[in-house]
Amino acid sequence: MLRRAALLLLSCAALASAGCGGGEGASTAGLRLQREDLIAVSHALLRAQSSVEREVTASKAAWPLVANGVPAQLQASGRASIATAASEAAKVIVPAPLPEAQSTTLTGPGAQLAGLFQSFNGLASNGWRMIGAELDASEHGSTAAARFAGANVALYIESVYDAHFSLAQIGKKLTSGYGKLGGAAAFGGSLTDSEVQALSRS
Repeated sequence: MLRRAALLLLSCAALASAGCGGGEGASTAGLRLQREDLIAVSHALLRAQSSVEREVTASKAAWPLVANGVPAQLQASGRASIATAASEAAKVIVPAPLPEAQSTTLTGPGAQLAGLFQSFNGLASNGWRMIGAELDASEHGSTAAARFAGANVALYIESVYDAHFSLAQIGKKLTSGYGKLGGAAAFGGSLTDSEVQALSRS
């Protein structure tokens, strides 16, 4: 109910010319809502952190095998590395309010961070899964399936790259958003500077 009221105040600020009012009160409510959203998203990122770190570790091990295209011959150890990357990407935890369906009401930097996380999660999981499928098609599929997979594997590899580019942006955007919304003086113990810096580095 409080969140709905805050969103209404933001709408009133945008429609001030229609007689809904605005000014100082709406601005203060908007900042408060953005801070609340950034706190919620930061706490969600902390809950996801360990699963993301496992995905990153697995991706670092598998990436050199595919960075320049999937080789025609791949040893069993390499195939296992790619399978592990796909498995860890599929197991990344997406706590509330990071899922797309829940993030639609987020505002300010929190909304941007949720979007970046969704991009990372979707691209990484689908990219590694499709790279694995390409290997399966090449090794066990029909000639037509192998040809189709080979023609599209560059897109899957690019998805993995783009996923981790999005992940890298989260730390930068978190730091800048935290500062934009007032930093430690505004957030107090709800979200400390040390927490932000640690999450940004990770």
